[in-house]
Amino acid sequence: MKNGNLSINSENIFPVIKKWLYSDHDIFVRELISNGCDAVTKLKKLSLMGEFDEPDEPYRIDVTTSANDKTITFTDNGIGMTEEEVEKYINQIAFSGAEAFLEQYKDKATEEQIIGHFGLGFYSAFMVADKVTIETKSYKDGEDAVYWECEDGLEYSMKKCIKADRGTTITLYLNEDSYEFANEYRIKEVIDKYCSFMPVEIYYTNADEPQEDPKDATVDVDAKEVSDTADNAEDSKGPDADDTKTEEKKPEAPKPLNTTTPLWAKHPNDCTDEEYKEFYRKVFHDYKEPLFWIHLNMDYPFNLKGILYFPKINMEYESIEGTIKLYNNQVFIADNIKEVIPEFLLLLKGVIDCPDLPLNVSRSALQNDGFVKKIAEYITKKVADKLAGMCKTDKEEYDKYWDDISPFIKFGCLKDDKFCEKMNDYILFKNLDGKYLTLPECLEIKPQDEEENKENAVDENGNKVEAEVVEDKAEDEASEENTEEEKKEKIIYYVTDEQQQSQYINMFKAAKMDAVILTHNIDQPFISQLEQKNEGIKFQRIDADVTDALKSKTSKKAEKEMEEQAESISKLMKKALKNDKITIKVEKLKNKKISSMITLSEESRRMQDMMKMYSMPGMDMSAFGGEGETLILNANHPLVQYITEHQDGENAEMICEQLYDLAKLQHAPLSADAMTKFVARSNDIMMLLTK
Repeated sequence: MKNGNLSINSENIFPVIKKWLYSDHDIFVRELISNGCDAVTKLKKLSLMGEFDEPDEPYRIDVTTSANDKTITFTDNGIGMTEEEVEKYINQIAFSGAEAFLEQYKDKATEEQIIGHFGLGFYSAFMVADKVTIETKSYKDGEDAVYWECEDGLEYSMKKCIKADRGTTITLYLNEDSYEFANEYRIKEVIDKYCSFMPVEIYYTNADEPQEDPKDATVDVDAKEVSDTADNAEDSKGPDADDTKTEEKKPEAPKPLNTTTPLWAKHPNDCTDEEYKEFYRKVFHDYKEPLFWIHLNMDYPFNLKGILYFPKINMEYESIEGTIKLYNNQVFIADNIKEVIPEFLLLLKGVIDCPDLPLNVSRSALQNDGFVKKIAEYITKKVADKLAGMCKTDKEEYDKYWDDISPFIKFGCLKDDKFCEKMNDYILFKNLDGKYLTLPECLEIKPQDEEENKENAVDENGNKVEAEVVEDKAEDEASEENTEEEKKEKIIYYVTDEQQQSQYINMFKAAKMDAVILTHNIDQPFISQLEQKNEGIKFQRIDADVTDALKSKTSKKAEKEMEEQAESISKLMKKALKNDKITIKVEKLKNKKISSMITLSEESRRMQDMMKMYSMPGMDMSAFGGEGETLILNANHPLVQYITEHQDGENAEMICEQLYDLAKLQHAPLSADAMTKFVARSNDIMMLLTK
């Protein structure tokens, strides 16, 4: 027997012994099973290189627990270890056997990757065990089996032993705080978490349950009916008796706990839609079908495989919780590692397997280096290419998905400039007719020719709208020049609340103008980014201003008259509303059924939204409420004409208040006090009609 102290062969490795290496104590299961996979993989490589004859029995890893004995046993039939190798790889901490093996055979054929990197995985056993033993026998002929034992993580004993089969058996004698891992359901849960897709079949046995010998596992289903008087029973058979009554029932063969060939390891052409859906249900326990998926399969300049699913969602983007499972050679590493997975893709569900990832000593985190960033960039590019391809080749399906995937895409554009550039022309906007348009298509939409508008314009009730005749041609030509100058900045109009802004929508439709619908919380910062990325493009809410397309053309003389009217009415309105800060304009709108409306400049509204977003509790927001707000009075409406002509009338102020509240209602909800006054005033107005 040989005794000694463990040799630490790496700097700052003492925390390993102190059990501080891993954040999750169940990680030892992954590490020890990974070591078993490495042992099998090494043997397979030797077989491929002709240095070992492939055995008849299948490769496997067995996990056995005993709640009575408080033990867990991990057994593999892989390469095994000699006494020298135990001395080198077990007694010298952080000397990786996998690394040494790869170095030795780096110039020979390699068909599979080896999981291990740093040689520390075995010592994760001391996180949960007071005592650990190893029984191992090398594949090499003539080598003795070795027994190794360590009780405190520092001092060990080693001797020769008798072991018939090739491979390694590791037994953990659990400490008091870790008895839970000897429970069948708990250990299966951990294996499912970390080892569901490891490349070697994993089997589980509960040592406390009586085990049936497969050789003796055949039974006569009717044996209990057989008596000592077999001859009498034979005589009692009728002519129609079934001679095959006593059938042998064979027990089901044990099934592995894992799938050795996960779907992401296959070529996309070899996978069916149903397989993708079944994999999604199994891994993420989500029984709603995903919208679509992206199969990642790259061999150069790094090895990366995976599947990303776009789930169907019905919630705000802030509440979406995605899951990207990260694997290294089919070994689960962690969920949602930001250094590898672009932040916006963390909202998706999927798996990514990259054997080339630079793992730290615990395999529980990733180094933030240039290589990892390249992986993230590749994933981003593949997602952008997939979405752009769908938009180009299957626009109809892309339209169907858009409402569900738009939060992902917009969030991605906000977080990643390169992704934004790639997706710029493939972002969709739904217009007033429910049609989905790309950004270039939105920019092509222009108000119809003015002459056509004069002929075809209708109001919200479908009645034809007549435009006022222009009195001064020269002045109109100058006005057209100014209009052309304004058109240099391309404006995309949008709606944030179809119900609240219905009046403005009707005006737009009547003028044969279009707007896009942007109702999501993410839309406001998103359009600001698009404006920054696309010079000459401006987004403007439809209630931000009254465009020329909604107005009747007027001469300079008519405009001067309206300015004078506005000045006089403004005094009356400010007096009636008791508000000296309000801005009032008089315009001739094409739709004569509209009496008044409120506009709020795009800049002021965005400022107000920002102030509300970042305001502290108790901040008085009333100071920002009226800036940029304008009351538009339609000079073509009889009520406006009435108060213009009867400013000293008995009911003039009441009509002014009503016009303002009606306009306000079309723009935003009234305050509680304003609504109370509006209802009371409406009743008074109706009473006037009864007199």
